[in-house]
Amino acid sequence: MSSESVGEGHPDKVADYISDSILDACLAQDPASHVACETLVKSNCVVLAGEITTNARFNTEEVVRNAIREIGYTYPEMAFSADKVFVLNLLTAQSQEINNAVSKDTEEIGAGDQGFFFGYACNETEEFLPLPYVLAHKLCKKLSDERKINGVKWLRPDCKSMVTMAYDGWNPVAIENLVISTQHSADVSQQDIVAFCEKEIIPAVIPSQYLTKDTQFYINSSGSFVYGGPEADSGLTGRKIIVDTYGGWAHHGGGAFSGKDPSKVDRSGAYFCRWVAKNIVAAKLADRVEVRLAYTIGGTTPINYDLTTYGTEHCDLQKLQKALPEVFDARPGVFLKRLKMFQPIYRKTTQFGHFTKADLPWEQTDCVEALKCACC
Repeated sequence: MSSESVGEGHPDKVADYISDSILDACLAQDPASHVACETLVKSNCVVLAGEITTNARFNTEEVVRNAIREIGYTYPEMAFSADKVFVLNLLTAQSQEINNAVSKDTEEIGAGDQGFFFGYACNETEEFLPLPYVLAHKLCKKLSDERKINGVKWLRPDCKSMVTMAYDGWNPVAIENLVISTQHSADVSQQDIVAFCEKEIIPAVIPSQYLTKDTQFYINSSGSFVYGGPEADSGLTGRKIIVDTYGGWAHHGGGAFSGKDPSKVDRSGAYFCRWVAKNIVAAKLADRVEVRLAYTIGGTTPINYDLTTYGTEHCDLQKLQKALPEVFDARPGVFLKRLKMFQPIYRKTTQFGHFTKADLPWEQTDCVEALKCACC
């Protein structure tokens, strides 16, 4: 199985981060903000579009430039640079019809749209995520840390990784191949890039027991990667939905996350499903599980709430299914408050996976005992 990651300087991730930065700027002042912010980046341009209803007041252009600066696009030789981009703001107010369907005053909040959502967890890693997916993210994160923290001057923000893992049943056995592509300055050689990745990046991330004499490495295999980021390719919010979730290991409802406030259940519903799935695996009721959820627009209760354990369960499946609504109330008005989703916490979700940060509310394993009691 192969899973990939992209770095914070990838054009699509730049767009995601700008959208989530605007969302957090709204929520920081007005937790009841309704936000659906899409971003397009290309060359020296940033285009904002979508609908926002908020009492928050801030300089949108300043938020955009700060987000780009935090990613690391500050190089004067690049067309896409924090202080040089042109920002076109096409944001308008959100539809009153949607506002009428979604109220934050009671527990009977309606879902902001129809849709179906999935959450996944497994026992392969401490993150309760598939191993090749976690390793792919860690490779890109390590490249970012070398650039930002350790000051490797030739590294640039755009990068990608992919890890292909061989399995024996559900057990990861060995890495068949590993891909790293990193943007760089013009004054570093391919030989130096390969040596750096082999010495500083791969050993710091990849457990040695998964590397064999047959493992293949592809490091900047296409050659020079000086021209990257939004200068080289367009980026759009919501185009990295598999990178954001489970690396191809689980189903996906199709809705993107970034730039959307929690009333949009294609974001919050997916987070809720992940929380449920992770607690089930943490409780050792199954080795891996996928949770499924569906709503109608304005609906206060799900029209589908189900799971599959792929035959890895360690309890009575009927009891586990019955325990879901008892332990995890799937009414949006309930779980939005329980998981404290109206906080300005979404910028930290954007990069390196939405389910890889242990301090996020939906990553807590706080229902393990309740699940065990319900299934005993």
